[in-house]
Amino acid sequence: MPLTPIKILLVEDDELFRLGLRVRLQQETGLEIMAEAEDGETAIELVNHTPLDLVLLDVGLPGIGGIEACKQIKQQNPRLPILVLTSHSQKSLIARLIEAGAQGYCLKGIAAEKLVLALRSVAAGASWWDETATNEIRSAFTSVPSQSQITNLLTPANPLTHREREILSLLATGKTNQEIALALYITPGTVRVHVHTILHKLEVGDRQTAVVVALQKRLIKSDLILEE
Repeated sequence: MPLTPIKILLVEDDELFRLGLRVRLQQETGLEIMAEAEDGETAIELVNHTPLDLVLLDVGLPGIGGIEACKQIKQQNPRLPILVLTSHSQKSLIARLIEAGAQGYCLKGIAAEKLVLALRSVAAGASWWDETATNEIRSAFTSVPSQSQITNLLTPANPLTHREREILSLLATGKTNQEIALALYITPGTVRVHVHTILHKLEVGDRQTAVVVALQKRLIKSDLILEE
């Protein structure tokens, strides 16, 4: 029985680049380009009228721009994953993409096979942050806090319980549900319930983003992942 193809909206203002990307992706079994857009406004409109599993989004778009488009798409369709493809890798951009709700980030020039893997991963509900983005995220917590981080620090209540913070801290070290269950003397099923609650409270779609948000808000200690 054939697998249902992943339905993709391709958002890129460079016509030649978009054409090359479309041709290459359509060579892959299980990927289907449902629609294309040259700007954020068109992308938002297409998302509301097209059955989609994923948005592949350029950041440097005319009009409202890619980050604002990402934010508006996620506000209207919080479960629709967005993978960003861009030529920029500034720390501030990565932080804004996380804040806007992107599930992943790839630099243009990425090998086609790796991009396909990123698309499949994000469509399956995982995050995909390339090495540059991961390094930037980690270094952000060893440098002087930005204004947005300071604002997060001043946010009053920690929404997580003590047990949820324990589990999130173990997630940050890369432990599986089974490993967390063994460490805390609880069942894997209980861990899954806690993880679901954590994602709901932090308003994120996956574990990796939950860890990033928790670090930004200082809900867990940053030195947990810096030792990896």
